[in-house]
Amino acid sequence: MVFYGEYEVSMTSGGRVALPKRIREALSGTEFVVSKGFTNCLAGYDKKDWEKRASELLNVSLLDKEHIEKRRMLFSSTTYIPIDDQGRAVLPKNLRQFAAIESKVIIVGVGDHFELWDKSAWEQYINSLDKE
Repeated sequence: MVFYGEYEVSMTSGGRVALPKRIREALSGTEFVVSKGFTNCLAGYDKKDWEKRASELLNVSLLDKEHIEKRRMLFSSTTYIPIDDQGRAVLPKNLRQFAAIESKVIIVGVGDHFELWDKSAWEQYINSLDKE
C-alpha cells in the first residue's frame, strides 16, 4: 500500500471528513489509525501497518529518554477511527485542535502514511519550501 496525492475535503462542524477514494483504497479494512504528526498535522496509518510499527516501538528500552518521550507523544494521541459506508470518518476534537484543523482539510499521501492538514497550514508549509 502506498499513499499518494493531494486532496482537499471539507470538514463538518462535528469533525467528519470524507476520505478520498484513493486513500480508502490503500487502507485494509474499515478502520484506520490517526495520531499527532511531527509537524502541525495529523498522521494517518493503515491499521495493520500501524500495529506492526507499534510493536517495533515497544522493543525500544524504556531507559532511553528520547525514545520514551517519542512513545509517550505518539501512543497517547493514537486513535482508531472507523470509516462509515460513505467513506467518512470523524476526527477527534483533541486531534483537530492539535493540528488547528478548521473546515478545509488537505489530505496528503506521504508514501507509507497520509497526513491531514488545515488548508492554510498546508499552504504556508508549501510556500516555505518554495523559499528555501
